[in-house]
Amino acid sequence: MRQLAIAAIREAGEKHARDLAELAVSETGMGRVEDKFAKNVAQACGTPGVECLSPQVLTGDNGLTLIENAPWGVVASVTPSTNPAATVINNAISLIAAGNSVIFAPHPAAKKVSQRAITLLNQAIVAAGGPENLLVTVANPDIETAQRLFKFPGIGLLVVTGGEAVVEAARKHTNKRLIAAGAGNPPVVVDETADLARAAQSIVKGASFDNNIICADEKVLIVVDSVADELMRLMEGQHAVKLTAEQAQQLQPVLLKISTSAEKAPSAVTG
Repeated sequence: MRQLAIAAIREAGEKHARDLAELAVSETGMGRVEDKFAKNVAQACGTPGVECLSPQVLTGDNGLTLIENAPWGVVASVTPSTNPAATVINNAISLIAAGNSVIFAPHPAAKKVSQRAITLLNQAIVAAGGPENLLVTVANPDIETAQRLFKFPGIGLLVVTGGEAVVEAARKHTNKRLIAAGAGNPPVVVDETADLARAAQSIVKGASFDNNIICADEKVLIVVDSVADELMRLMEGQHAVKLTAEQAQQLQPVLLKISTSAEKAPSAVTG
């Protein structure tokens, strides 16, 4: 049954990838349709399934050991506004493959697209002969609802994808097992041994993918002095723009909202 359910999810995820991408951009105001479409297809087709969870048998002079992975049961999954449909597809496949059902708590800014994705996947599972409501979601997601899930005794595992606030809330408000992915600031290091043309193309392509809202997108560039000028020239050839110090200073108040505790990008320009 797991194989049938996952095959149905893959088919539905790929079939509706573009519609979900368009809905995500429309609802959240972030990212690019083409890039979200690519993410949705990649998760539908590439997320590992039951093939990664085969039992193992070990034998030796001291006897035989059987290793068989058991499901957690009901898993609570918090999903982000940056990859709403893609994360639902990915978590649905991986968690059902392990024998679990899932209750999702989507980011409030991506409520409609997340709930739409869950509905489509559930319909596909039932049409393939699987049970109803393997995937469910809360009606009105917010941090308080998520915290209630974190403490609910019927849930054994938390899978949380989001910003610092929700990851920290998951850590503070539960004693359950937690798999969490928070904000990222990935660096790229380029030295004199690099293929500079390829590096320039890859950095610009990666940093601009989905308007850089993905936590794994390139965000910091560290280059040795001997190749820095040439790399910058090649990046400009890939449509990157080099700002002067004065231009960077003028851009700062647009990109950063200064508060008493931190500098944050205002939502109006994010993504």
